[in-house]
Formats: sequence, structure tokens, C-alpha cells
Amino acid sequence: MRDTRPEGVLIQDLSVIETTESDNILRWDGAHVYVEHDIYHNSQLVHRKYRRKVTPDVARALLSVIVKA
Repeated sequence: MRDTRPEGVLIQDLSVIETTESDNILRWDGAHVYVEHDIYHNSQLVHRKYRRKVTPDVARALLSVIVKA
């Protein structure tokens, strides 16, 4: 299921509205846990499969779940 945020965020310096779309699947590259996002500026795709790292708190929570399993 793709997550789309139609409301977007205004980026003043670029004078664009940034929206993202993600499948919300956690991925591991051997060093980092991340989620891929497609980034749009004014509805035009500017970054495909941009890797956004999860926060340290989320990574710790995931680790505790994995250790308990």
C-alpha cells in the first residue's frame, strides 16, 4: 500500500511544494534501516527511491522486537 501525502510541505527557499510517496516497507542495506520515498516538487518527480533513514528510536524499537522473536 502506497502512502501519499497530498497536503505537501512548502519549501520557501525553492518556492515549491514538496510531496512524498512511499510503500512504507522497511529495508536494510547492511548498515542502515531505511524507507524508500519518491519525492515530488510541485507534482513533478525529482527523486526516485530516495532513501530516508529511520530514526534511532525506531531502529532501537525494531531491534528489541527482533531480539524477542
